[in-house]
Amino acid sequence: MKILALDPATKCGWSHTDAVGGVWDLSVKRDESSGMRMIKLRSKLYDLLDAVEIDLVVFEAARHAAPKMQGALVTQAKLQSVIEIWGDDQGIQYRGYSPTEIKKFATGKGNASKAMMIETAQDKWGDIIEDDNHADALWLLALATDQYGPRTRRFGK
Repeated sequence: MKILALDPATKCGWSHTDAVGGVWDLSVKRDESSGMRMIKLRSKLYDLLDAVEIDLVVFEAARHAAPKMQGALVTQAKLQSVIEIWGDDQGIQYRGYSPTEIKKFATGKGNASKAMMIETAQDKWGDIIEDDNHADALWLLALATDQYGPRTRRFGK
């Protein structure tokens, strides 16, 4: 099974079964609408689909946030909707995981810090980790692979 894992944010972490991944910068530039962030994500998804096979997309799902993080939560929710619509349009299954599920899988602690997530990712994958977004995407990929297995059949076939 070919899995794409995404940590949706302005600095969007990604990892794929056949690629190490990295971080996509979806920052909005001066004189661009905030909707450009969603257009950039959709473009990245299509570019990746042209390069690799994708059977399943997993992502950190927008849940809840502290009052000071409400803006980030709204951005994450909008990006999540792009992922879901794109998956539906492409016939690709998707699944969201809560931050607590990802952190617990990675570290054994559902409230692990960003530093701990990076540290455990570096212990597992070495110095390829770009930042906490990339580490989260790698852990998402590991979690989905553990849960769904490395099956070779595509959905619907």
